[in-house]
Amino acid sequence: MGGMSSEREVSLASGRGCAAALREEGFEVVEVDCGRDLPVRLDELRPDVAFNALHGPFGEDGTVQGILEWMAIPYTHSGVLASALALDKERTKAIYRNVGLPVVESVLAPRDEVRTRHVLPPPYVVKPYNEGSSVGVYIVHEGSNGPPALPDTMPEVVMVEAFAAGRELTTTVLGDRALTVTDILTDTWYDYDAKYRPGGSRHVVPADIPADIFDACLSHALTAHRALGCRSLSRTDFRWDPARGADGLILLETNTQPGMTPTSLTPEQAQSVGISFGALCRRLVEEASCNR
Repeated sequence: MGGMSSEREVSLASGRGCAAALREEGFEVVEVDCGRDLPVRLDELRPDVAFNALHGPFGEDGTVQGILEWMAIPYTHSGVLASALALDKERTKAIYRNVGLPVVESVLAPRDEVRTRHVLPPPYVVKPYNEGSSVGVYIVHEGSNGPPALPDTMPEVVMVEAFAAGRELTTTVLGDRALTVTDILTDTWYDYDAKYRPGGSRHVVPADIPADIFDACLSHALTAHRALGCRSLSRTDFRWDPARGADGLILLETNTQPGMTPTSLTPEQAQSVGISFGALCRRLVEEASCNR
């Protein structure tokens, strides 16, 4: 847990919650705050299974998965390739398109170019192509006076994506089952604060949406999970514009390391279909142990 990405604090919260749940399930758990000495720590511990509660680059992009593969330590969640693909938003979209899943137009562009001109017609969104938790996201509204003043902390190459209006929906896939659909309600948009601050958003589970849209979310999430090669657990996020009906549903991204904090969507969805938080964590460990 922890790690070196911008999602470090979220990962620490996920890790503590999962560790507590696993102890209650009877496992012996050691919490490891991941740094560059991780291989040394793992060699000392030689765990039966590594529960990956990391988020963002290093923990979610195939890097730590590669370390664990090299050390022959079974681990939870997706493998090297699926992790790397899913965190790269543009490659994810290419795979979505290849299997017929709906997405909006997007391009990768140099940060300095995006500062000087509208790469896409407004409204559009600018974000890192390999971050999660809505880190570093900028919305350029229709009628904006100019392009966004991106800080130097943004990557040299960013994703520019047509803005998708509508409601925020999400679906968790566990194994070969899409669990349910959550409708995420916020006062503004679903940014980092709305995701992790208590009261930042309200979740309606199951979502009160038309049956065809609900079923499409379940089907699309499962298709995305399989197309990316995800293992065990993933969560796919959508936007749906009710004014456009079925044509208004588009996929945003698939998360191979969904948040496991008290306000996180995946544990909430599992609970709604009768899977407790402890049982969810146990299942991930047991499935990982079968991947020896």
